[in-house]
Amino acid sequence: MLHLPIYLDYNATTPVDERVLESMIPFFTKYFGNAASNSHVFGWQAEEAVKIAREQVAQLINAEPNEIIFTSGATEADNLALKGVFESYASKGNHIITVRTEHKAVLDCCRHLEKWGADITYLDVDKEGLLNLKELENSIRPETILIAVMYGNNETGVIQPIQEISAVAKKNGILFFCDATQAVGKIPVDVIKDGIDLMAFSAHKMYGPKGIGALYVRRRNPRVSITALIDGGGHERGMRSGTLNVPGIVGFGTACELCKIEMKKDALKTATLRDRLENELLTIDGTSVNGSRMHRLPNTTNMSFRNVDSADLMKKLSSDIALSSGSACTSATQGPSFVLKALGLSDEAALSSLRFGLGRFTTEEEIDFTIQQFRHVIETGC
Repeated sequence: MLHLPIYLDYNATTPVDERVLESMIPFFTKYFGNAASNSHVFGWQAEEAVKIAREQVAQLINAEPNEIIFTSGATEADNLALKGVFESYASKGNHIITVRTEHKAVLDCCRHLEKWGADITYLDVDKEGLLNLKELENSIRPETILIAVMYGNNETGVIQPIQEISAVAKKNGILFFCDATQAVGKIPVDVIKDGIDLMAFSAHKMYGPKGIGALYVRRRNPRVSITALIDGGGHERGMRSGTLNVPGIVGFGTACELCKIEMKKDALKTATLRDRLENELLTIDGTSVNGSRMHRLPNTTNMSFRNVDSADLMKKLSSDIALSSGSACTSATQGPSFVLKALGLSDEAALSSLRFGLGRFTTEEEIDFTIQQFRHVIETGC
């Protein structure tokens, strides 16, 4: 049975899986101890729960548990990686390479680092949303200390050639940081195979709670050093002080464990439904897909509807269908998406685009209803 409204904005956030919530509840009430309280059973219980969750998170990305640093989310993890590396490796250089289509948490952080004396290179992408590996290599200088490229784009779903990028970084002795917030839990991400040195991701993009994320920091080949942003107490190996969010961490761990088990099934389902939605909407005159259709996340499509204002379209559909025109983190910003503009879209085309993010709980009935409603609104104008 169809229940309205339909949620198609899974790239912004996901509902907490009931199994995740169930694992968290006891740590709000019964096992409420501080994980840093090592003198009594309440603290020991919390510490053990965090240990188990750290292992669950690490297993999903093929990391060691002690390489997982818990943060308040991916934005903090992005800041810790970029600012922490810049300060820690200042004696080696001040040059960082990134991409124009990165998440605002990375781009705004880079703008901030420029005030600290960083020299940032912002690489362009092609019409598919992919960077040019030769341009990346040509941008490297003796003072380059970090390459920062996201795994899967939050607006288009485009997946960058991560292993090729890491090979360039390794060959030149440069650290590779990856914001994998949209990728982890949706597709296999392996920090060893992918050659990633630092990686940010977040629980609420994979059916876990908001307010908890992680930064993976490699300990071997090479051992990565970062300077802390937050001081006080020396938690998380001294990289991120502060009382640990035990219920959130437990939920994060459960969410990762579920994704490890169900990711393949979820990806097949969402890709099938995404393709069905996309192919039907492409039959509407003037409709096109933005970004690569080959190299992208299984749950995402970004589409332009010629001569249709996306804000007006969303308003007409908002009572029945929840979706967005781009990143939730930049929704307050007026104007066309900077990501779509980087792909070469005109202002008009970018302003006529919508992002569809499907997820674990999306149904065939919801997709069929969405297709029907889009046809009706676009073809009738009401």
